[in-house]
Amino acid sequence: MTRLHLFDMDGTLLHGTSAPREISRQLGLEAETVELDRAISMGLIGPPEYAVRVHALWAELTAVHVAAAFEGAPWLARIREVWAEIRSRGEYCAVVSLSPSFFVERLTGWGAHAAHGSRFPAVPFTEPVDPAGALSPAAKVVIADRLCAQFGVSRAECVAYGDSLSDRDLFAAVPTSVAVNADEHLAGLATHAYAGLDLWDAYELVR
Repeated sequence: MTRLHLFDMDGTLLHGTSAPREISRQLGLEAETVELDRAISMGLIGPPEYAVRVHALWAELTAVHVAAAFEGAPWLARIREVWAEIRSRGEYCAVVSLSPSFFVERLTGWGAHAAHGSRFPAVPFTEPVDPAGALSPAAKVVIADRLCAQFGVSRAECVAYGDSLSDRDLFAAVPTSVAVNADEHLAGLATHAYAGLDLWDAYELVR
């Protein structure tokens, strides 16, 4: 039997932060993004409006900024080692995140079989963002089902890793889950819980 490991990124693979915050830090706009994060977490705005507003905030964004944000972000240790181990076992690993696709997709270079994020135009922006391309928590389950079909596995063979409210739907949809440095929204939902800075230790709970 093979398995599909589904990883959230913000707050899970990225410790204590998110891709939008790391990107905005490169532009000196972190405080503005923290306010947007607060608004979406309180339900004052949804993913489509968040995408439009953060796209406008990043009018001066370049590929150099994105690369610097990715390379300088506080990633958990041994992400690449975990994904190499998963591949060596004939299993699959994918990242499903609400963050911009142009950032999330860089993780395929670390060994993820697939990486899905909210659809954004290429950087530097020369066209508007389509609000319909912004992912929601429920969309994570839709993408997980699509990945199951792609890799020939069922939901019963999935393991989800996440940290917050955006992962509740996915945790409820699969039988095995690991709460990684999680907040109260996942209390009682996860099969396992991990607090720390090394993905290998979280992975060993289900290895």
